[in-house]
Amino acid sequence: MSRTMFWWKRTAICIVLCMVFSLTACGGSQNNTSSRPAAEKDAQTAADEKETQAAGAGESQGAGDTADQGTAADADAASETAGADATAAQETASSDVTASQEAAAADATAVQEAAAADATAAAAETAAPEETPDYANQDNWAYFAIGEDKNVDLFLVCPTVDMRDEYNMSMDDEEVRQSFSGALNMERGIYEDAARMYAPYYRQAAMKIFDLSAEEREPYLEIAYKDVSAAFAWYLENENEGRPLIIAGFSQGADLCYRLMKEYFGKGELDDQLVAVYAIGWPMTQEMTEQYPQIKPAAAEDDTGVVISFDCESPELEGTFINPADQKVISINPLNWKADSTPADKSLNKGACFTSYSGKIKQEVAELCGCYIDEERGILKVTDVTPADYPPILAILPEGSYHLYDYQFFFRNLQENVNVRVNQYLENHQ
Repeated sequence: MSRTMFWWKRTAICIVLCMVFSLTACGGSQNNTSSRPAAEKDAQTAADEKETQAAGAGESQGAGDTADQGTAADADAASETAGADATAAQETASSDVTASQEAAAADATAVQEAAAADATAAAAETAAPEETPDYANQDNWAYFAIGEDKNVDLFLVCPTVDMRDEYNMSMDDEEVRQSFSGALNMERGIYEDAARMYAPYYRQAAMKIFDLSAEEREPYLEIAYKDVSAAFAWYLENENEGRPLIIAGFSQGADLCYRLMKEYFGKGELDDQLVAVYAIGWPMTQEMTEQYPQIKPAAAEDDTGVVISFDCESPELEGTFINPADQKVISINPLNWKADSTPADKSLNKGACFTSYSGKIKQEVAELCGCYIDEERGILKVTDVTPADYPPILAILPEGSYHLYDYQFFFRNLQENVNVRVNQYLENHQ
């Protein structure tokens, strides 16, 4: 045998050995370790064979290629299957996590709502431990039948005067009672010429509650309204006797006037006794009037059975906690008695009156200011005065809020209007 032929045979044998080792490695996951010595022995036997082995070298290589391709195809298929399984597992896991998160969020919301309900209940229980006053006792009235010669009655609800560190006013606190009566006296000049006056003491919500959210302050306002409603019910049963009626209040007092309207009116005979409601300094909204049709906004100087409402701001102010920037309210202009944005010149102002706790007028200024209703928010914008001259006084109100001057800026015009509406009502009901 020539040297060249021997070299080619040896090369073929090496190729076969490499292929066998390669196949053994690829199939390692299917063969255990004990099979390797047998494969090596077979390979050595093949190396000793001569021309027959050399002739079959090509076929062995082709078979090896085919085996490699088959193994690769199986691996690809296995990989795709594994990938699909992994994707499905991930999707299932993600779905489970999402479901768990939603369930947890629902549980958390339920816990929060339960906690809020418990807090509200606790607040209602602890806010004012006293019982609702007995309104058969005249000591529980700041005004009781003052002005016997009048043809119309006034039920007047006091604004917030309790500045103490409490949630509802104590009925036994003489100092707060004096402030209560003093605040009523500042308003009484608008009504006393036209009506016999009644004004109950009640466990009003203290000023500190207005630092709370609307939801948080509600339990304390409910206590206040419970008293006002009890007083009104006693008055109707024992004092009214079918007489025409004005209901009035400022700020918190106006809020409670709206609540009286919701509870007692819209049911029949009492509606026909209503001259007007002066709910000044607290918002009347479109939603309120739609839900409670008995709350009818005033549209003119002399309509009756209606609600007169407005709250004052400077033209630059964009909102307060009483009238937020995004809230639309219904107002009437107390100078021209229009419900649209027609400006009223200060020449129409018959007298701004600044009163004391005794009810005396400390200062009166004719033609002090004009006003107009803002088209976007419905709030009453006051002109010709500045926030520097009439500061908000209360820390919870921003500069430019004229809330505390709602009555005082338009005192004489309101006084005249009460008489106009009373006369119109009496004429309509002769």
